[in-house]
Amino acid sequence: MIGFPVSPVSLGTSFLGNPAQPDGSPAPESAALAHALLTGPSALIDTSNNYAAGRSETALGLALRSSGLPQGRTVVTKVDADPETGRFDRDRVWRSFEESTARLGLDRLPLLHLHDPYTITVEEAFAPGGAVQGLRELKEQGLAGAIGVAAGEIGLMTRYVTSGAFDVLLTHNRYTLVDRRAEPLIASAVALGMGVFNAAPFGGGLLAGRDTRYAYREASAELLAWVDRARAVCADFAVSLPAVALHFSLRNPDIDSTIVGVNRIERIADLETMRTTPIPAELWPALDALGTPPSTIED
Repeated sequence: MIGFPVSPVSLGTSFLGNPAQPDGSPAPESAALAHALLTGPSALIDTSNNYAAGRSETALGLALRSSGLPQGRTVVTKVDADPETGRFDRDRVWRSFEESTARLGLDRLPLLHLHDPYTITVEEAFAPGGAVQGLRELKEQGLAGAIGVAAGEIGLMTRYVTSGAFDVLLTHNRYTLVDRRAEPLIASAVALGMGVFNAAPFGGGLLAGRDTRYAYREASAELLAWVDRARAVCADFAVSLPAVALHFSLRNPDIDSTIVGVNRIERIADLETMRTTPIPAELWPALDALGTPPSTIED
């Protein structure tokens, strides 16, 4: 259960704040991008304690202090392990939350994710004094409206989701036009009454047409060939591959919102154009006829 309104597309901010100025503060152009994110067509802005070493939250916080939070907009963030030690226990969760709220200038967050818990085991996360205890305390005290888990690895995420401890799942790079391994994970979350966010529908840059990487690694020749064939199918139906890749996520009724990272203001309008592009129903079976794409992910 998400517990607040979301739009079909949410905007991610992992790029916001880069590059850093000499004093470590966000780049000057971050102010305009932060304002555009908060006033654009998407209801939710997604950030994290560790995005751009905290500068993402700082840039958003400066915009919020300047203009306030527009009506109908929500900012959510994530708690992260200590960037130097990897510590990720109850106390670190609280400290991460305090760092984030100080940067954002917010006392309470409607949704707080456990983010990339790769430095600890699941057993450590759920042990007394562990990260999950910290999240539960924040929720019980009304400082977080809902708690979620946000990561990629399917095996790890399945254990967190099926624990029943979380309200929201955020999966990334595992439910796209070329990789559908998150389908059972999403189904499990929905069966438990959880809200679902699907991030990175372009797999990074590959399906957006920007580069040849998928999920932070170079795509294989076989995957690049499959994408070329998919692009030709899209051209036959007079739609772009990026628009189809976005709609692949949007058309799944189990996904509450699709998160797309934004690194420039123009990208917000581009996404809205793609979102409103009609996709012919006949295109989907034509893509299915290409066979299973050879993903670069093996978890």
